Amino acid sequence: MTVPFPTRKAEAYRYSNLDALKSVWADLEAPKQIVVPASEKHWHVLLPTEEPVQVRRAEIVLEADAELSIFALNTASDYGRYEIDVEVRKGANFTFDAANIGGGKATQEIVTTVRHVEPNGTSRQTVRSVLGGTATGSYLGKVAVARHAQKVDGEQSVKAMLLDRGATANCKPELEIYADDVKCAHGASVGELDPNQLFYALSRGLPPAEAKALLLEGFVLELWDDVPDEAQREALVEASRAALRSVVR
Repeated sequence: MTVPFPTRKAEAYRYSNLDALKSVWADLEAPKQIVVPASEKHWHVLLPTEEPVQVRRAEIVLEADAELSIFALNTASDYGRYEIDVEVRKGANFTFDAANIGGGKATQEIVTTVRHVEPNGTSRQTVRSVLGGTATGSYLGKVAVARHAQKVDGEQSVKAMLLDRGATANCKPELEIYADDVKCAHGASVGELDPNQLFYALSRGLPPAEAKALLLEGFVLELWDDVPDEAQREALVEASRAALRSVVR
């Protein structure tokens, strides 16, 4: 069955580059199906490719007491989208660390739905965006807790750094809670580089672009601290550094 092309009336596509999406829509594969078996611990690293338009989608189920960590870097030069739907069952733990880094006219977005359908599950989502030029970076994330899913602990932390006046950040963390014994929180902020920190870096003799990139590394690279594999961690670090240097001026 052909899936209709989305419009901006759909909340999940409100900030999308629909022209870029249309260019790949006919060739998009169905969302990747991932099941983490009960009590198993898995992790995935999602590195960007060199394609100007990149769309990745996944539907994930964490069975009882399973653990899954995803580390995702979005640097698509035209349009990049990560779309993830996660079902968290009893005692399972989901962790998502992701970054948008874009300049020029890039549109980058991360869209997540985390559904706690049974008790005692946990989820942590941490998203950082660094945007220059007239780039747009978006995070739309929903945590839904079913009525019988007591003792759930869910958290969303979203921060964006704007490097130019034309850059735009959209942050929309959302909680939909029907249980009454849960601990869920979200926070979002948009800002710019601290001028005092930048002045200090410049006073040490660093060129302006290098000083900005160094400060931004501290904002982004901590996302990758918990990647279990050293080679994959270094790949994320190097890709992040390269992307940051491409957007600072």
